[in-house]
Amino acid sequence: MLVHARSAACVALTVAFTLGAGSWSASAQDKVAYPHKAVTLVTHSSPGGGSDVFLRDMTKYLKRYIDADFVVENVSGGSGAKAMAHLAKQKADGSVFYATTPTYIYTSHMSALDTNYSALEPLVNVFYDPAVIYTRADAPFKTLKDVIDKAKSARSAWGAANPGSLERITLEQLKKATGASTAAVVTSEGGGETMINVLNGTLDIAVGELQELRSQLEGKQVRVLAVLADERLSQLPDVPTAKEGGIDLVVRKFRGLAGPKGLPDDVTSAWDAAIQKVLADPEYKAYYEAAGLVPAFIPHKDYVTFINTFAEEQKELLSEVGVIKK
Repeated sequence: MLVHARSAACVALTVAFTLGAGSWSASAQDKVAYPHKAVTLVTHSSPGGGSDVFLRDMTKYLKRYIDADFVVENVSGGSGAKAMAHLAKQKADGSVFYATTPTYIYTSHMSALDTNYSALEPLVNVFYDPAVIYTRADAPFKTLKDVIDKAKSARSAWGAANPGSLERITLEQLKKATGASTAAVVTSEGGGETMINVLNGTLDIAVGELQELRSQLEGKQVRVLAVLADERLSQLPDVPTAKEGGIDLVVRKFRGLAGPKGLPDDVTSAWDAAIQKVLADPEYKAYYEAAGLVPAFIPHKDYVTFINTFAEEQKELLSEVGVIKK
C-alpha cells in the first residue's frame, strides 16, 4: 500500500542545484518585496515536532529572500483542528500561514469539524520528508521483523504524532499488512512527546522523520529499523526499506504552507519566487540534505490541485484501512 499523491498533473518539481565553491551570501537583490514586515507561521506541532523544526529551520534562511521577519507560533490541539480554525479567522493578506502536512487532511476526514482543510488556501509546497521507523538504541529489536514478531505474541505499543497524522495512518497500514492486529497505536500531540516515550521504553517503535530525529541519531539514542521509501536513504545506507523486508509500504510526507482563503496574487507570487531561492541557498541545501529532506517545490497554482487530489485519494485510503466509513 502506497501513501502518496499519485496524480501526474501534481508531480512535485524537484529543485536541484550544484553547491558552488566559497561562502554564500544573499544580496539585497535576492530579496523579494513583501507587503508585511512580520509574518507568523503557525504549526499544529508541539515544540520539537516535525513541522515545528521544519519552520524554525527554514525561517533562518527564508528571511534572506523575503523582506520580512518570521515568527513561529505553536497552536497545538485536536491534531491540527485548532490551528486550522485559527488560520481561517485571519486576514487573507499574507501575514499568517499554516504548515501543511498530510495531518490536516486526515484530521479533516476523521473528525466532524466546523473548519477543515477546504477552508484554507494551499500556498506552496517545499519538501517531501521521507518517513522512517525507529526504536531506542538499547531496544532488543534489530529489524522491523523483530518488532512485528513481538507484536504477534505479546503486548506492543507503537507511537505516532497525533490521531490525525500520517504516522498514525502508516502504523494502521503496517498492522494490516503484517497481521500484527493486536499492536496498540498510541498517539500524542507531537513528535517530541512521541520521541520521549520511545526513549523511555513506553513505545517499542514510532514513525518519524530524519529532521526531527537528527540530534538523537547523532547522540546514538535511537536506532532506525526501516525506511518507508522506494529506496534506501543516502544518510542511512545500511538501513533497509520496508519493501526489502517484504512489506509494501511507502510513505511520502509533504511539507508546505497554506493561508486563509483569498490570498492576493502579489503574496502568492512572492512566495513562489522566494521558496525557489531558499531551496537553492547552498547553506540551507547542505542542512536540509543532511536532515533527509527532499526539495519538492510546487507553485501555488499547482499546489491547490495537489492538495485537493491528495485529499480525495486519502479519503479512499482511510476507508480501506477501516479508519473511517464511506
